[in-house]
Amino acid sequence: MKLLRVHIISAKTCGGLLDGLNLQLRSPFSSYSGFDPLCLIGPNGAGKSQFLQVLTEIFQSVFHTCIPNEERSEGSDLHFELEYLIHPEDEQLPVRVRISRKASGKNRPSLVIERRDEDEYDWIECDLKATETHKLLPQKIVGYTSGDNETLSLPFLLSRSGYAKDVTESALNEPKRVPDTRLMLIDYGTHLEVFVANLLLGDASQWDFLLQDAKLQNLHSFRCIVQLAHSAAPKIPSRRGSQSTRKGIQLTKELEDYLDRLKRCATCYTYDDKTETYTFDYWINDQTREAFRSFWNNTLDLYSSFHKFAMLNDLVLPKKTRERFRKDTKSRRFASRLPEPQDEDKVFRFESVMFTAQRTGKKVDYVSLSDGEHQLGQILGTFCMLSFPNVLFLLDEPESHFNPLWRVKFISRILDLPTKHGHRRESAKATEQECLLTTHSPFVPSDMHRDKVFIFSKDEEGKIQVKNPNIETFGTTFDTIIEECFNVRPPMSQVPYDEIKRLMESDDPEQIKAGMQRLGYSVEKAFLADRLRRLTNRDGV
Repeated sequence: MKLLRVHIISAKTCGGLLDGLNLQLRSPFSSYSGFDPLCLIGPNGAGKSQFLQVLTEIFQSVFHTCIPNEERSEGSDLHFELEYLIHPEDEQLPVRVRISRKASGKNRPSLVIERRDEDEYDWIECDLKATETHKLLPQKIVGYTSGDNETLSLPFLLSRSGYAKDVTESALNEPKRVPDTRLMLIDYGTHLEVFVANLLLGDASQWDFLLQDAKLQNLHSFRCIVQLAHSAAPKIPSRRGSQSTRKGIQLTKELEDYLDRLKRCATCYTYDDKTETYTFDYWINDQTREAFRSFWNNTLDLYSSFHKFAMLNDLVLPKKTRERFRKDTKSRRFASRLPEPQDEDKVFRFESVMFTAQRTGKKVDYVSLSDGEHQLGQILGTFCMLSFPNVLFLLDEPESHFNPLWRVKFISRILDLPTKHGHRRESAKATEQECLLTTHSPFVPSDMHRDKVFIFSKDEEGKIQVKNPNIETFGTTFDTIIEECFNVRPPMSQVPYDEIKRLMESDDPEQIKAGMQRLGYSVEKAFLADRLRRLTNRDGV
């Protein structure tokens, strides 16, 4: 899919910060082929993360209205209009879609989905419950945050909490499958789920690609634990007629099936009846991977199985904590988020994930890797895992932990990913996905043309302003981008700049000469040298 326009008429979710913003992201006649990310850049507090959050909540509201069995939670009170291009599986050409929810007189605003008839140059309203309409919606909304960014995380956490609640009710009342949510949050709490799934079910070229920067050769072994009757887990009374013999958290038939698959693939496992704890150990070789491939079709299926267990971690949080989260969510208090339980209380967790080093062959513990190595493997693994079309990626500062060299190569690494096709069209991988990312650095904009870069800022009245750069950013030097996007002139830190300014105002050639010896090269130092020359000539020194 490709986003065309986002008009945020009213969004209480961010305190009205983005009210009235009407952002044209692309022309309807833009090329549909090719991975073509959009970059949101600007100072802190300029609304970039809030824009990603509102976009998530727009689709959350749409999913809740159209397919409530997949999205149990209603988004916040939003009035909006959104346009995008999307290529449904059974259509020859991309379809232009418009979704809106606006106030009309005294009537409560209702959701409207329309598709463009390019032959008649008209919009056709769609039936919200029809399967054909659902094909016009993105398959997944993937949010990524490198830290505890409550702004972006909250709608995803709300969706996760709804899934956990549905699993509990389904396991107790009727053995039905709980459909997946289309909202998927990738953060530090899910990085191992992504990484392990890729290194088990990806191919050798993907393993090399994900591990090369950390100088690792392969996944060596790992342990995962499923704990259902820990003291922190809610006690559920037995129901007459229920076939379940579990004392703690009740599982649906789907999750029981996943548990059985994990047993069958394990090198060895143990079971503690008192706490209903399964400890699975896996030594990774060709036979182990073949076992996983016999039970899971692809990386995403395996990740989803891990993640569905991990989403049950919400159930072991204290009841007061969960109630507080629901109340804060309803009142849109974004400083509050659903906390992670302690490791020993979690329903699902990984332990002892070990790799083999490239040169020495020694075992390397995952926890010994840097935050940047974790982050790079997680992001690239996410793109490998979700290589099918019509996925919307919303990445909040995805390169925050990278060193400058990795930041320079970030976009090119995504473009070079050895993803599998496996879909109807040869272009089906990153070419039919959409990606919006925020940044505070000049590295990403230098990989993009100016019409794909959006500078967010606040005017004197606190109103959000968005514009494209006045310069061509593709291939432009980082100094020029910093000056254009952050108004930093010259591109150096404040302390040496103040020192140069003080020396420029000095009439003492010796003081200037001594000061220059402490400075590195810059254009400003050249101006200082020119002032020294003029003072020397004036004084005849």
